[in-house]
Amino acid sequence: MRKIGNYLFVEKQDDIYTIRMTPELQDDVGTVAFVEYNFEDTLKKGDFILFLEASKTVIELKTPISGTVHAKNEAAVDQPNLLNSADEAENWLIQLTDVDEAEFAALEDE
Repeated sequence: MRKIGNYLFVEKQDDIYTIRMTPELQDDVGTVAFVEYNFEDTLKKGDFILFLEASKTVIELKTPISGTVHAKNEAAVDQPNLLNSADEAENWLIQLTDVDEAEFAALEDE
């Protein structure tokens, strides 16, 4: 199941919630040149996931749901342009667990 919040896709698979930019957001930011992740292990709704510098903007992407950080796309730190990829195996930002199901359910359907 996939939902949208803060111009980010949130995809639930079992108990892991993967967050990635929507194609529209990818277009809006342009080519990603730099990524720096939040170092916290737990994120609350509205906390920043990462700081991103791209050809069209500099932005902090904020999480639309709260949860515990399960994994970060560390490859994007060395190769930031992976976040521009159409391949979902490459363009994800972060994965969360221990998510409040009510927060997820409140997001807009894709």
